[in-house]
Amino acid sequence: MKVAVVGTGKLGTKVTEALVEGGHSVLVIDKNEEVLDKLSSQLDVMTVNENGKEIRVLRRLDIHTYDFLLACTNSDEKNIVIASFAKSLGCSKVIARVRDPEHMNQFDFIKDTMRIDYIVNPDLSITIEIYKYLVEKSTLSTGIFTSGKVSLLEFRASRIPDLIDKPLTEFRKVLPDMLAVAISRNGQIIVPHGDTVINDDDSIYVIGEKMPILELSKKVHFKNKLAPLQKVMIIGGGKTGFYLADKLSEFGTSVKIIERNEERCRYLSTHLNDVMVLHGDATDLTLLTEENLDEMNAFITATGYDEENLLLALVAKQHGVEDVIAKISRRSYTELIERMGVDMALNPLNIVASNILRFIQGSKRIISSQLIQGQAEIVEIIVSRTMDIMNKPLKDLKLPYGIIVAAIHRGTTAIIPNGDTVIKEDDKVIILCLLSEIPTLEKLLRTKRVLFSKI
Repeated sequence: MKVAVVGTGKLGTKVTEALVEGGHSVLVIDKNEEVLDKLSSQLDVMTVNENGKEIRVLRRLDIHTYDFLLACTNSDEKNIVIASFAKSLGCSKVIARVRDPEHMNQFDFIKDTMRIDYIVNPDLSITIEIYKYLVEKSTLSTGIFTSGKVSLLEFRASRIPDLIDKPLTEFRKVLPDMLAVAISRNGQIIVPHGDTVINDDDSIYVIGEKMPILELSKKVHFKNKLAPLQKVMIIGGGKTGFYLADKLSEFGTSVKIIERNEERCRYLSTHLNDVMVLHGDATDLTLLTEENLDEMNAFITATGYDEENLLLALVAKQHGVEDVIAKISRRSYTELIERMGVDMALNPLNIVASNILRFIQGSKRIISSQLIQGQAEIVEIIVSRTMDIMNKPLKDLKLPYGIIVAAIHRGTTAIIPNGDTVIKEDDKVIILCLLSEIPTLEKLLRTKRVLFSKI
């Protein structure tokens, strides 16, 4: 497919990288020549140093020949205009990033009026994942995800004592014909391998045939309801804090936001209902204590600074808060997060990039996809003859640590694979992939490359 990306910020670069790895033809448009030169030296893309909002530029680039255009500059209004212009000029599908909370309640009107096919909002996307985690306690409602003849179940490892302190090589001795595809440990989703040892406080994601999974669910899930989500403290009143406070307040939760910018506090106070907005510096531990940190059911750090988010998350954990969630943008902090014991760490960039890629792929390759704790996704694909994963034993694919083939539907048969399993054409394959490994997954699923026509 031919895809045009307008804007070379973090999101534009992330999506471009994944699209290139997937074998798509990508054109990047930006006014910053230096950034474009750097991007073209790293990736096989065509770059144009122009203003993507100008109709003459879009016409000269033959935008009507493109399958998709993504507008992700730093301006909502510019993104809306660019996407609308491209659509009017004949681009098949257009996507716009829109972040301003004031647009939140009028997305449908914007889409209909401006003829935009898909609107993405990173802050709203991360809010939805946090909300699911807090309110449902799992991104998989009831803990079970079912596709065809197989199901995925999430449960605490402590519910099956025979698994504790055992390497994954021993897993099938305890649960035959099932596969552990992911572990939630100290706020991080990890893809386990043979030498991974299961800990008592891990949550395990197990895949298997539907009926055995349903039977296992009866054994490992408590029947009593979880404690209600009564009190939540949010640090940072930016877009994520705003969206989350609004949703939790609507749910009936008592919400406190601590924000250091006085003008932003005034905005929050006038635009949020039944939310306590406090003007102050959350790094002042006296303030947190005075505002009853110890009594909170959940604590979310959503400032614009990763270091501050991690520090305050650690403080909340030390005060015994049950659910502590941190918004983190830097991938390099992954190992640090695991050691700190934060319950959930989310990267909005990874989440929204995944959403965009799944929209672009539509139903051509991806049958379905679902996020797990905002850090990994389960995707079900149809294997075509052009994919490199065909006709090779899984052990020879050299999959990175963040990707695992979880199950295969072949005709009416469900297969829980091992290293010797071979994927064949027309198989429906369920794959679990960390969002940080999306470009690698796209490379695995790539099809024949479509070359650009000369401009």
